[in-house]
Amino acid sequence: MKHKVSLTVNGKAVEVSLSANRTLAEMLREDLRLTGVKQGCGEGECGACTVLLDGKPVSSCLVLALECDGSKVDTIEGLARGNELHPLQQAFVKHGAIQCGFCTPGMLMTAKALLDNEPRPSAERVREALSGNLCRCTGYQKIVDAVVDCTGGEKSEDGGDK
Repeated sequence: MKHKVSLTVNGKAVEVSLSANRTLAEMLREDLRLTGVKQGCGEGECGACTVLLDGKPVSSCLVLALECDGSKVDTIEGLARGNELHPLQQAFVKHGAIQCGFCTPGMLMTAKALLDNEPRPSAERVREALSGNLCRCTGYQKIVDAVVDCTGGEKSEDGGDK
């Protein structure tokens, strides 16, 4: 049995018919072809599938799409405006915070939610916010530096913020 779900994805109204057990991640990737949402662990542990649901970061692999009826969903595909990268994306490039790129969409969406709510978080707060997003390639410092750079914060000699 199919159910209709109406929601706003990256600023556009969409309606999707899907089965009751379909996750938000599956709907975004398979029905809407928004493949920036990565399928990682499928258990909400890695953060690769993080999207913003009504402005809050969620593991889309754990959310049923039916629960999103009437909601606003933002994915990595909606972060840039045309060819203009979002400041967070620019900072990730500038600081070399992107390696294989698998975790990057989830990191960026989590960082966006943090900065939307806390415009000048400390480096420690950035690390705390990103703690649910796993990366196998970096030591996280470049990612933290990139997010702190978007706040206008200054980094100390040891890489932390002042």
